Amino acid sequence: MIPALRPRIELLSREFVDKIVGEAFTILDREGVFVENGEARGLFREAGMPVDASSLRVRIAPRLVEDCLAATPASFSVWDRSGARELSIGGDEVHFDPGSAAPRVLDSATGRERKGLTSDVVRLVRLTDACEHIHLQSTALISSDVPPIVGDSYRLYLGLLYSAKPSVTGTFRVEGFKPMLDMLAAVRGGSEELRRKPLAIFDACPSPPLKWSNLTAQSLIDAARAGVPSELISMSLTGATAPVTLAGALVQHTVENLSGLVICQLARRGSPVVFGGSPASFDMRKGTTPMGAMETMMLDLAYAQIGKALKLPTHAYMGLSDAKLHDAQSGFETGIGAVLAALAGINVVSGPGMMDFESTMSSEKLLIDNDICGMAYRLLAGVAQREEPIAEHLFAGIRPDTQFLTMPHTRTWYRAEHIPAVLADRDTYDAWEGAGRKSIGDRAAERVRTLLEALPPNLPDPALRAELRSIMETDARRNGLDRLPELD
Repeated sequence: MIPALRPRIELLSREFVDKIVGEAFTILDREGVFVENGEARGLFREAGMPVDASSLRVRIAPRLVEDCLAATPASFSVWDRSGARELSIGGDEVHFDPGSAAPRVLDSATGRERKGLTSDVVRLVRLTDACEHIHLQSTALISSDVPPIVGDSYRLYLGLLYSAKPSVTGTFRVEGFKPMLDMLAAVRGGSEELRRKPLAIFDACPSPPLKWSNLTAQSLIDAARAGVPSELISMSLTGATAPVTLAGALVQHTVENLSGLVICQLARRGSPVVFGGSPASFDMRKGTTPMGAMETMMLDLAYAQIGKALKLPTHAYMGLSDAKLHDAQSGFETGIGAVLAALAGINVVSGPGMMDFESTMSSEKLLIDNDICGMAYRLLAGVAQREEPIAEHLFAGIRPDTQFLTMPHTRTWYRAEHIPAVLADRDTYDAWEGAGRKSIGDRAAERVRTLLEALPPNLPDPALRAELRSIMETDARRNGLDRLPELD
């Protein structure tokens, strides 16, 4: 049997990749990066790197970068809440998640954006848990009904409470890491078991150009020492906070990611690190950061190729849209991005459900995007030889009235070859009109209601629920919040 060929896309020659990486090494050595965190600077001093105490500049020698690259795993795994289902992060494995930290939600009743509430976060978490083609949960929406100071731990709390899937998360305060780690350890049954079977990946974002803040560097250190994978999210804007050329922005992206990787390895050798990001092709006419622009997607594909060349797991924000409604723009930007990310073999793809420059989440779009992700996975599966011979035996004794519809071969292979449409319209015009002339947004809104009514919340056992609640309430009280919002 001839195996299916996995389709792929690459934008850079190996020579071009090597040149970008070479220039990144030169910049790290000659110019260095700025590191606000004192503990991180201390790690660099211990490694023999020159640290300028006044400017906070740290120069990183090529030998240290190479040594840290050699220590970083080419892949790692995360496990679900039960510790039974494993997802491999590396190679050409592709996993989608809804993205992170949107402050607003698209209200399905009004069609307008508003601040997210606890009920919106719970709805999004439950729907993500039900989406078969979205493998990872994420802290995708900010709750405006709790103080921002506990927003990071609260979002993770709701994710762990209502979903079994592993999560992509992150902290926005140095003190926020401990309660988040405590919750993860509670789910896993202890810190050592969490180290053995990580439940979450922590995002950490350098500040362009070439700076690691006190918060993000501490996140890298804390995550590494706890055995929690870090995902490096470089966020350069072409022509604004990075060189205007795509190739120049890729050099800066590589510098920022490699410097973060070194911090992780100095904190704990062998720490899992994801080479990721959320760069954008800055629109100088509008002053916006279009994630659906082709140039942004090209940056994502190219730096992911660089990460793979360095034998690192990869991440990108793709499969999302800058549109404000469930319109043609929302569909084509999301569809193009999800398919390109899959073809590039990006390991963690953040974006389903996201709109309006990563600032808004939509439950309806999440379900639409789940179908798009399913189509991307079908493309990756390629054209397979199902039988030997391929088809010549099906034509033996063929007659003018031969029907393939009734053949056992059709019944055997139809579902393996063809994925059914869930929300896409495949009706005739008359059938579509008879069903109410509904748009895909209308159908998605109906499915949101159906899923939430039909599926019970995927809650852990009462003892774990109580333990998670206790950790969250302690963190809330410590930060001035006497009472958490009520949950159904």
